[in-house]
Amino acid sequence: MIKQCCKSICRILVPVLLLFSCNEASQSPKTAEIVREPENLNKKTNENIAITMAFASEHNGKLNDSITFNMLPVVQLWYGGLDSLRTWSDKQQWLPMADSLYDFIRQSENYGLFPSDYHFSHLDIIRHKLKTDSLAMLDAAMWARADLLFTDAFVQIVKDIKLGRLEKDSVTLRKDSVLTDSFYVALLKNVHSSKELTPLLETLEPHHQGYVELRGALKSFLDSMNRTRYTYLSYPFTDPVDSMDFIKNLQTRLYEGGYIAFNDRAADTAALTAAVKAYQKENDLKVDGKAGPMVVKSLNNNDQEKFKTIAINLDRYKQLADTMPQRYLWVNIPSYQLRLWDTDTLKLESKIIVGQPKTRTPLLTSTLTNFIIFPQWTVPYSIIFKEMLPKIRENVGYLDKQNLMVVDKNDSIIDPHAVNWFRLNKNYFPYLLKQREGDDNSLGVIKFNFRNKYSVYLHDTNARWLFSKADRALSHGCVRVQQWDKLSKYLVKNDSLRYKPDTLAAWMKRKEKRTVTFSQKIPIFIRYITCEARNGRLVFFDDIYAEDKIARQTRFGNKYNLFTL
Repeated sequence: MIKQCCKSICRILVPVLLLFSCNEASQSPKTAEIVREPENLNKKTNENIAITMAFASEHNGKLNDSITFNMLPVVQLWYGGLDSLRTWSDKQQWLPMADSLYDFIRQSENYGLFPSDYHFSHLDIIRHKLKTDSLAMLDAAMWARADLLFTDAFVQIVKDIKLGRLEKDSVTLRKDSVLTDSFYVALLKNVHSSKELTPLLETLEPHHQGYVELRGALKSFLDSMNRTRYTYLSYPFTDPVDSMDFIKNLQTRLYEGGYIAFNDRAADTAALTAAVKAYQKENDLKVDGKAGPMVVKSLNNNDQEKFKTIAINLDRYKQLADTMPQRYLWVNIPSYQLRLWDTDTLKLESKIIVGQPKTRTPLLTSTLTNFIIFPQWTVPYSIIFKEMLPKIRENVGYLDKQNLMVVDKNDSIIDPHAVNWFRLNKNYFPYLLKQREGDDNSLGVIKFNFRNKYSVYLHDTNARWLFSKADRALSHGCVRVQQWDKLSKYLVKNDSLRYKPDTLAAWMKRKEKRTVTFSQKIPIFIRYITCEARNGRLVFFDDIYAEDKIARQTRFGNKYNLFTL
């Protein structure tokens, strides 16, 4: 790629051949080159672009300690196909599209983006010099540097606004999860000819209603946000090194908030405890001087971290397909909520109970195929060995209390008192534990099936009082649905010939076990969205599975210079 780039640039810019040979190590880019004759500015700027590109190509995109081209292959391809390399400026002025791109980068927070990702500080310095220093108007090296920064920034924005910054995973539905270099070049040609930048970039955004609403609510958040920088506390920690870092960062964070008077030396335990107590008292937390989960959560609950949460969730919508089905079920784990959409209309909303952090509900995409009235629950082996077997060994009567029966491989019922439970283990367990159908069944009176490799499903529950709890990460991984009755009726609403209006109710009343199929299958999306917009206002949910924390550490951890604008 480096040799191809050099050949392209050498072929296009004959004067550059007089300055350096592409077969030898490239020249270091000039920090400044003042052109005496203004009519030579374009020529000299092109020469500096070629020199800078050749140098960056040989150094993996790195121009100096503060500038690295993130989208180097595309930048190379773009300049390698131009007769005149200068793209964003002409003579002694930026072109209108350069002003548009500068403004877009400056306001890119409105799209959940970070200006620092798009060379904003360097472009801002150049812009300031051009406004205040007449000699800078003739600096070909600076014009070249600005041109390359603009091109790299534009391509990076296209990638981030269309695909996001999260890694492709098992629930990414985009068919174009990798964009070709030619795609970026085509967009550069488009904006270069049309000069309409913002509308072009906005066509790349997702059309999902959740994304549109979240993006719409972002502006008012930014208008009133507190841009004070605060140290982020990573918790919990797993080793002594992390523990020491946590204590150091805790002191810094308490110092930033005015709860401890110094940060030029390590505070002793008494000083830290007093500072934590002061914070707890002021923020209506239990005053015990311990920096546990609630204190850390509260300390991290600032606008800086909220913006990162918004950015992460906007990117999660970018993992969906461009077009959602006409009808679908949307299960959002952190909000403990199920929504049924039909033709952009919310038809049903229900509280749900999801998996505990140690037995998570998996993220997945599937299709509801049927539901079973008065299902029989076959206990997963993981639950048998982790929870039930020790209790059965202690008292076989546990099985009766849980309405469980023991069956062999032929589905014959076995007397539990005839089984030596102490001989059984993970390697030898020739039985199944099944729970008799009925109101006492853990699945409740209905179970909704969809294909997945995790053996999870939607279902009712015999502990319906749990829906009144605020924290509903309580299950072993399946999703319990409060409005199961409305959901079942909706699923068969187009099958009135097979299922009369009172058919399901009659089966329920007689407690008949039935498998109900329906003609119109409905897709189900189980996702992890920790921030939504409701009536134009942002609502944040707990990061119950620490997915946001992981995203911060891998993609968003150092985005602090966002708040210097």
